[in-house]
Amino acid sequence: MRILGIESSCDETAAAVVQDGRQVLSNVIATSLEEHKLYGGVVPEIASRRHAESISGVVRQALADANCDMSGIDAIAVTYAPGLIGALLVGVNFAKGLSMATNTPLVPVHHLRSHVAANYITGDLQPPFLCLVVSGGHSHIVAVEDYTTYKVLGKTRDDAAGEALDKAGRTLGLPYPGGISIDKIAPTGDENAFAFPHPRLDTPYDFSFSGLKTAVINIVHRMEQKGETLPVADLAASFQKGCYRLPGGEAGKGRHGLRLHFHCTGRRCVRQLPPAPRDGPPVPPKGLAAAFAGTEILR
Repeated sequence: MRILGIESSCDETAAAVVQDGRQVLSNVIATSLEEHKLYGGVVPEIASRRHAESISGVVRQALADANCDMSGIDAIAVTYAPGLIGALLVGVNFAKGLSMATNTPLVPVHHLRSHVAANYITGDLQPPFLCLVVSGGHSHIVAVEDYTTYKVLGKTRDDAAGEALDKAGRTLGLPYPGGISIDKIAPTGDENAFAFPHPRLDTPYDFSFSGLKTAVINIVHRMEQKGETLPVADLAASFQKGCYRLPGGEAGKGRHGLRLHFHCTGRRCVRQLPPAPRDGPPVPPKGLAAAFAGTEILR
């Protein structure tokens, strides 16, 4: 079974062809990241326009790289939510039109299900397992009971980790995306130089990052008002350490290991978390993830 996956939820226009939910035949991405860097974050209108300009060529190239045309595609999977509404509409409407024109089944895919399904690229992963989703706008602990049945054990109460890192990076004067910039500079700093708050919530597995974001802003403002030199590397390292503290310690008991999916916030935190049962290949981008999720929904 060959699935064409289409994704346009944020600043990347992506399309991929996946066979049998495991074999990657093609993966094409067009990004508007460089334009968003000018504004320190994703501008929804710019993202939507670039999706509209790129999506036809991206899908055409994905099919060409997979050495097939629409006659060889069994279904189209497209991300329908959550994300930037204008950006999502570009991908969904393109997928609807392509589905109608070619009489190909259309499978709507939830963005977070794509993140979970992306882990199947390892080839041998099967439910049940726990999945930690750490993406730009999402931080979730999900119990995957079978291929289409999920239970959210914990999630962020406010900002996600990626959002907090981007905002902290902007406060520290680092280039956007802030998560990547902090990830690069943090190893040169002292992670114990500043003590950031650790949120105490009434549920064991939820996250909260807004207090961390506010703390770094307050530290920077106080030091600037006093005319003190800002120790950017130390602040980055300490903030990153605060972000990567997981709530609770019981979520993994009685389960089949913790599989991780990271999208925006860097890889350094992987070394601070309980290891997965085996090292796998890099986690794929969201176009591939939508195709993986679409395969499992059809099955």
